[in-house]
Amino acid sequence: MAEKRIPIWQRNLRVLAIAVFIAGIAFSEVMPFLPLYINTLGHFSHQQLNMWAGLVFSGIYFVSAFVSPWWGKLADQKGRKLMILRASLGMAIVLAAMGLVTNVWQLFILRMTQGFFAGFVSNSNALIATETPKEKSGQALGTMASSFTAGNLLGPFIGGALASLFSYRVTFFITGLLLLIAFFLALFFVHEDDFQPITNKKLESSRGVIAALKNPRLIFGLLLTTLIIQAANNSINPIVSLYVNQLMHHQGNVVFVSGVIAALPGIATFLAASRFGAIGDHVGTQKVIIAGFVGAIILFFLTAFVQNSFELGILRFLVGFTDACLFPQVQTLLTKNTSSMITGRIFSWNQSAMYIGNIFGPLLGSTIAGVSSYNMVFIITAAIVTLNLLLFKLNVVNSLD
Repeated sequence: MAEKRIPIWQRNLRVLAIAVFIAGIAFSEVMPFLPLYINTLGHFSHQQLNMWAGLVFSGIYFVSAFVSPWWGKLADQKGRKLMILRASLGMAIVLAAMGLVTNVWQLFILRMTQGFFAGFVSNSNALIATETPKEKSGQALGTMASSFTAGNLLGPFIGGALASLFSYRVTFFITGLLLLIAFFLALFFVHEDDFQPITNKKLESSRGVIAALKNPRLIFGLLLTTLIIQAANNSINPIVSLYVNQLMHHQGNVVFVSGVIAALPGIATFLAASRFGAIGDHVGTQKVIIAGFVGAIILFFLTAFVQNSFELGILRFLVGFTDACLFPQVQTLLTKNTSSMITGRIFSWNQSAMYIGNIFGPLLGSTIAGVSSYNMVFIITAAIVTLNLLLFKLNVVNSLD
């Protein structure tokens, strides 16, 4: 009896799930020591060090937000696999080069260049979205989200260990090697058989893409949803360790506890994203997203009133399950309501929205904490998520009815 052949979309999913897992490690493993590395590149005051750390961290998002739509256009014209190869090889070279810099300006320019080559994960998701049957897309994109989240969780631990065993510079070389492995995985084992390049000249412009959408209000409503999701989630990041320090009354191993609490949402997202995607395929993806919003509103509000780090950890872990209901499922709705001819462009717009949220979220959280309190950051975030739910129902759910 002949062995049943695995469908190409399933093989692509397996390979790219591994590749984005590796990329997740590579992108996050330099983060724990990046400010320390900056400090070795010159003699900086405390204020100067904080300024450069902020610029080096955020520079990549500014560039990526602007260039992602351009790469998305090329993806629809030339193929998503080519964009995956472009991104992985480009970033492999750039990250390895960061281990050779002699001053902070060189590092800053390379981080900006890394932003220019961004798009590995979004194009991997776009390829999976277009190659996978629509009725399986929720589970497939949930699997991709779980893989990337798992890599992001492991990255800081691996990066810290490598920097301790070797040096900051060697860790950058190893990071470049990891992305080179992702490049070769995509080169040899990913097959984009159903790609149809854009032949309609009208689709080469953003206006033409918008005109080709069956429901532009729904699509732009989802892009706005992504932006606010990212802003809300990232508003918490600058103050988590400070909130832990306050709850622990400045005693004990605050750094370790903060690291564990910061990792907990990602662990929950890793465990749940694929399962929630499958549930959405059966009951309706929009219902899963609404449940995620409601859960997030309740959990963020309750977090403002915790009395100790243990309670904070439980609520942050539960927030990870709401995260699994949101961003991956938004991508699924984009997939189900977009022609495969323009999926690359729409996913790149969604990535730009994500990066804009990444930029404004931390600024919002740190500003609220500065003028009020850490507790108020969580209350305001709950209010922002409530606004996002109302906008989602207005722009997306009403458009689906």
